[in-house]
Amino acid sequence: MSLFGYIAIVSMVIMTILILLQTRGAGLGAGLGGGGEVNTVRRGSDLTIHRITILTALIFSLSLLAIVFE
Repeated sequence: MSLFGYIAIVSMVIMTILILLQTRGAGLGAGLGGGGEVNTVRRGSDLTIHRITILTALIFSLSLLAIVFE
């Protein structure tokens, strides 16, 4: 397995954990858009986790592209 394969696996695990940390509301309905929150603003650690998740998703995507074109 190449270095990009390891990067993809690690970034996938980290991204999964970060996405689970961002879950708002309790229950399946809230996860599928049935929550009562309409207009929210990310602040503090929530904003930081959101930005790190985006960065991790970008790293994951680029590592998969590197594997394909390797």
